[in-house]
Amino acid sequence: MSELGGGLVAFGRQLLGQRTVARLRLRRFTRELVGIRGGGKRGQADQLAREATQAQASYRALSEQLSAKRDEAATELGHRVTAAMQELAMAGGRLEIALLPLDPPGSHGLESVEFQVASHPSQPLGPLARVASGGELSRIALAIQVVTSEVGNVPTLIFDEVDAGIGGTVAATVGRLLQTLGVRRQVLCVTHLPQVAAFADAHFRVVKEGDEATVRTSVDSLGAADRIEEMARMLAGSAITAKTRAHAKELLAQHRRK
Repeated sequence: MSELGGGLVAFGRQLLGQRTVARLRLRRFTRELVGIRGGGKRGQADQLAREATQAQASYRALSEQLSAKRDEAATELGHRVTAAMQELAMAGGRLEIALLPLDPPGSHGLESVEFQVASHPSQPLGPLARVASGGELSRIALAIQVVTSEVGNVPTLIFDEVDAGIGGTVAATVGRLLQTLGVRRQVLCVTHLPQVAAFADAHFRVVKEGDEATVRTSVDSLGAADRIEEMARMLAGSAITAKTRAHAKELLAQHRRK
């Protein structure tokens, strides 16, 4: 994805700039043409009409190049994200990127882009924002970020409910993917699963307290001993034993970034 993605980003930015110039020229020519025709200046009107036609042709040619690049990248991204979904408790699920024609074309090209997903083999594809649950949405977002990590430039990513409805091996996979993302950017994740939390470089405990009148939320950075204690609490609840602490310590050491 890095070669294709990097090329697409650079090519897309270049085409967007060129196409925007062409479209602005077309609009200007059209406005001037209307004014000149109203004033009876036929020669200037004919010249502007020719320039407007040229601008339209330039816009169309550049937009078609961008559409071809989008189609190529959409196919590869859909295949790669679909493959990643199989490891994230969405076996048989798939993601496709649909290019929906615009009439008339817009400033960003000849089509709009829609992410469509089916989280189960028996489900039809539907818009990602409407058919995915909170947990599925977080995991699909995680898959997309991992696949595009070499070309993305968002400095901080926040995941919530990414562990909803999962556990065991899948939870460990989520933790590993989050840790992989953390190599190139800052990743914040709200989790209740020790299998996910164990992969983190740092931990914070979030506590909400209150009464009938007020609610307070506190966030505390955890040191080495507190990390083990909190991990043990996530593993065993309130009944923390020496064995639980040993397990928590082992889990943290096992998944520490090499």
